[in-house]
Amino acid sequence: MNRRRDVLLAAVGGLFAPMRIRAQPVVRVWRIGILLSTSRTHPGASRLVAPFLAGMRERGYVEGRNLVFEWREADGRLERHPALAAELVALKPDVIVAGAPDAALAAKKATDTIPIVFVASADPVGAGLVASFARPGGNATGVGSFAEPLNGKRLQLLQEIAPGMRHIAVIHGPSPVNKREIAAARDAIAALAFEDPMV
Repeated sequence: MNRRRDVLLAAVGGLFAPMRIRAQPVVRVWRIGILLSTSRTHPGASRLVAPFLAGMRERGYVEGRNLVFEWREADGRLERHPALAAELVALKPDVIVAGAPDAALAAKKATDTIPIVFVASADPVGAGLVASFARPGGNATGVGSFAEPLNGKRLQLLQEIAPGMRHIAVIHGPSPVNKREIAAARDAIAALAFEDPMV
């Protein structure tokens, strides 16, 4: 009886042995949602996208092997951010990369659980992306450019380079983030006594 059992176990083991040999290790496939304010081929975006993709490859993350990108592009229409962010959240990516502060804000409103990485924000705290630099909290992290505090210094340098200059114009878009930067620029213009700022 024992011999018969041993033969049966050996036969079953023999059937599964080739499967063990043929079995490939399971590769985790990471899904990254990318939300851009422009198209990825736009010069402003492509100079960030290409190094990002190269960096991922250098770290062993290769699209089609262990990485899937879900691209959503607003093509310059900021009002599309909320719908595009909702589409990404529905796909349940491992992380959402936001290419602009407005895109990051839309993603943050769409989810409080999926990690969000924003590429640059002039003021992540003021924009509401993080609670503070010391304790950001929440699900968003990224890089701040500190553009607002530098506005005064830039204008001061401009005044030193061209001391006779009395008028200045600031060109900006409709983004709420830009509005905060413009307010900081207005304060700096007033402090440096430029005349009739055109903003």
